[in-house]
Amino acid sequence: NYEIEYCKACDTCYKTGSCVLMDEFPDIYEVILESDGIILSSPNYINNVTAKMKTLLDRMADTVHCQRLLGKYSAAVSTAGGSGAQEVADYLNQSLFIMGASVVGSVGVNLSDGEEMFQKGVDQSYQLGIQLADAILTKAEYPDQQQGHAAMLERMKQLVSFRREEWPYEYEYFTHKKWI
Repeated sequence: NYEIEYCKACDTCYKTGSCVLMDEFPDIYEVILESDGIILSSPNYINNVTAKMKTLLDRMADTVHCQRLLGKYSAAVSTAGGSGAQEVADYLNQSLFIMGASVVGSVGVNLSDGEEMFQKGVDQSYQLGIQLADAILTKAEYPDQQQGHAAMLERMKQLVSFRREEWPYEYEYFTHKKWI
């Protein structure tokens, strides 16, 4: 259990590339940025991810702006005691996608659907892991997602260019990547 504080929306990460909060988020973030593949998982808490997962995603706001997950692959898994597991997995994948990751797939398991669904979910999760590893090894391409990533990158270029004086770190990041 890592300690991650709530984002303060202070924009410091956009300005400097660092966060003012002194917690364990940088440790997690470094692992994510160094990874070729990312799997996010959360149980369904009132049709959404857990507060801790939402806090992690909120703290990655600069990842959206800088598209720091471009070239990485991702998947999501969720469970629910009742229903809504797939919707939560879809939300996690949407979050990863807008950060730049290529989404391989997801598994959502509603335990209220019966004990046999639990084992089916385990099997599907295993297969999803194989698909993720294969996508990484083969550098799989997803044309529809590539179009979406290109559109998002263009949108972020415009935003970061417009806010370049307020967000010098992000502007420098884009310049270094030769995106601007």
